[in-house]
Amino acid sequence: MTRLALVIFSILSVTCMGIAIVVSLVAGWDTLVPIVVAAGVGLVVSVPASWVVARQIA
Repeated sequence: MTRLALVIFSILSVTCMGIAIVVSLVAGWDTLVPIVVAAGVGLVVSVPASWVVARQIA
């Protein structure tokens, strides 16, 4: 199940980071620090999310 979670993480992390960056830009925070923070938040959110999705698939 760990390999499945890693495969899902590789897809889900990019998606979550992209969503967080778009939300940051739409909110008007268009400097470097808010964009990097949004990408970090998306990365942190995708770790447990990928584990939950892998558990439900397997």
